[in-house]
Amino acid sequence: MSKQGTAASSAKAESDLSIKQEPAPGNPAVVGLAGFGMTTLILQFHNVGWCGAGPVLAMGLVFGGLAQMVAGFQEMKTGNNFGYSAFTAYGAFWIGLAVILLFNHFGVYASSTTDIGWYLVAWTLYTAIMWIGSMRINSALASTFTLLLIGFILLDFGHFGYPSLNRIAGFELMACALNAWYVMAHAIFAGVFGRDVLPVGRPWIG
Repeated sequence: MSKQGTAASSAKAESDLSIKQEPAPGNPAVVGLAGFGMTTLILQFHNVGWCGAGPVLAMGLVFGGLAQMVAGFQEMKTGNNFGYSAFTAYGAFWIGLAVILLFNHFGVYASSTTDIGWYLVAWTLYTAIMWIGSMRINSALASTFTLLLIGFILLDFGHFGYPSLNRIAGFELMACALNAWYVMAHAIFAGVFGRDVLPVGRPWIG
């Protein structure tokens, strides 16, 4: 083989090696799940009377809202329609809820308890769709969406004449938030340790 051929082969080998050594892209779900879990947890602290609305608004606009929407847009690049829809939509949910609360506080456009209830009903219907999809992914995600759907239903009734259910929903949705963090930790630890440290289980629907 000529020197030029050898040099070309060597250059190609180095090029292939550099391509193989490029780090894998990060998983946007670890941010989306973190924002969803954190904001859900803080809102429930408020719903059961442990904290005021200030932290809810802050997280609803920044972490649960903006950061989660950014994660959703990144999921689009991976071709993951479930993550794209879920993170972008729930990011919008948190921003929308924060705007409603701010409008109420400043008297810009008042929303009654039932107004907020209908807002929650619409999101309950969306969550039901995502719940079905989650059952095809893994058990941990399916249980997260099961808890989320139950929580939304409790909040729906809580805003339409049964306010005591809002507190019950608070504790139930704390479990949902921690469940979401479990899925997040599964993805993070898998990358850190190079193996499945926290199993997420088989899909509920084969």
